[in-house]
Amino acid sequence: MRRHSLNSDSAHRVLGVAGIAGFVALALCSDANVLARFHIMNTAKAEDHLIGTFYPRLGDEGAMPDLDGAIGWLNAAPLSRKSLRGKVVLVNFWTYTCINSIRPLPYLRNWAAKYQDAGFVVLGVHTPEFSFEQEPINVETAVRNLNVGFPVAIDSKYGIWQAFNNQAWPAQYLVDAKGRIRYHHFGEGDYGEMEHGIQELLKENGATGLTSDTTSVSGIGIEAAPDWTDERSPETYIGYRQAQNFASPEKVRKDSFENYSAPAKPSLNHWGLSGSWNVNAESAVLQAVPGKLVFRFHSRDLHLVLAPVNDAKPVRFIVRLDGAAPDENRGVDTAPDGSGEIREPRLYQLIRQKGPIVDGTFEIEFLDPGVHALDFTFG
Repeated sequence: MRRHSLNSDSAHRVLGVAGIAGFVALALCSDANVLARFHIMNTAKAEDHLIGTFYPRLGDEGAMPDLDGAIGWLNAAPLSRKSLRGKVVLVNFWTYTCINSIRPLPYLRNWAAKYQDAGFVVLGVHTPEFSFEQEPINVETAVRNLNVGFPVAIDSKYGIWQAFNNQAWPAQYLVDAKGRIRYHHFGEGDYGEMEHGIQELLKENGATGLTSDTTSVSGIGIEAAPDWTDERSPETYIGYRQAQNFASPEKVRKDSFENYSAPAKPSLNHWGLSGSWNVNAESAVLQAVPGKLVFRFHSRDLHLVLAPVNDAKPVRFIVRLDGAAPDENRGVDTAPDGSGEIREPRLYQLIRQKGPIVDGTFEIEFLDPGVHALDFTFG
């Protein structure tokens, strides 16, 4: 776990080095001027509502660390600093339940194909946030389901993350053909800036026939760009290690069963449990049905990281928005009547609103026990 502690009640800034003399400003996002979002890894708190950072000029941030911290590889034989010499490489740190890591994928796929013949490689480094993301089989399933075809290093022990001294999901490091880190960026967005950097380094390496045109990609489904102009709900964790704004009348009992009741009228960005739950540091685990989660939010999209108990049957659920079936406001994992199933541990998109965004009350009722509920994110 990493170092920065960010307070969502004020716009803190953290200064760091980019190359020899660059600076990075990280600020809490609260308006339409958002550039990008990412997770900061922290033992006490993580916050994804942040402006991304970018470096307009290519510098020299030192040699790319080696990749021997990976416990496995997908889509390629094991790669190394030596084997990548002579290629321009974009190293992308991500984790598969992070919406901020999912939405850049259309650009990464496009660049991997567009510049492959010019000597360019996209390298995904999957470093987990939640415990189930450490399992190679879960990473392999996610890579397949998300149609990620470029090489992915499984970094479940944080070896590569620590070698890069990385602190965010997603994070991109652009490496030249001599193995030097020339640029890095945290978060979503700034895709044109990043692609110009790719083009410049490829030209430095002798590539010809490249234009200055940049990619414009429209993601679909869960990969669609967020509506940052009208989003007022922050990422919210359910496990007690990082939970905030819990509004059920009962206090959370750590690592113990408790019968909770839903808040009658939760304030914006407050949430609660209903039913018998065991709340641990990472998640809340439903012990018996009925069981519900309630959240008052303001955002186009609502996502929830959910997982069934190991080897359990799928967990059925019903979603309601302001007390009614979501219908046209359903997410990709929800039917018009609000029904759905949890079959594997991942991020589920449960709401995508089509009309004007106003404060709304989200409710999910689980029809089977054994679900782990971990994290709300928005977009």
